[in-house]
Amino acid sequence: MQSKEVKILYVDDEKSNLIGFEAQFRRYYTVFIANSANSAEEILSKNQIHVLITDQKMPGITGTRLLENSIKKYPEQVRIILTAYADNEAIIDAFQKGLIYRYVLKPFIHEELKEIIDKSYEIYCLNRLKETLYKEWIKTQNQFLLSKMKDVGNE
Repeated sequence: MQSKEVKILYVDDEKSNLIGFEAQFRRYYTVFIANSANSAEEILSKNQIHVLITDQKMPGITGTRLLENSIKKYPEQVRIILTAYADNEAIIDAFQKGLIYRYVLKPFIHEELKEIIDKSYEIYCLNRLKETLYKEWIKTQNQFLLSKMKDVGNE
């Protein structure tokens, strides 16, 4: 895997967190940053983002709400919440709804988050492969059924 092909969007309302994240991960990945859910949605609409990482507590739309909106439009994306609050009920709810792959506590350990991002991209790739194989299987099954219907019609 060439890491620069991995596209990450990190959303946080604190500018210092955005700058720090970008500085730490830009040599490994293509990093997009947004300081609000609205900015994030604009970036998502213009770019294929593989891994979406968001803070939970932001003014306006929360991280989990952003993820709920994102999963509808970009279901193949892998989503992570990066938060300072481990016992947040919204995060537990997000897990139960299947909105997030992982949550990471701030302050994060660089190497651990990089490993989580790498695993997230692997999951993204496996999901895409599964979808491609499923579509091919459906196509093959449809062709088989059509040929059987023709055979029955010719008898």
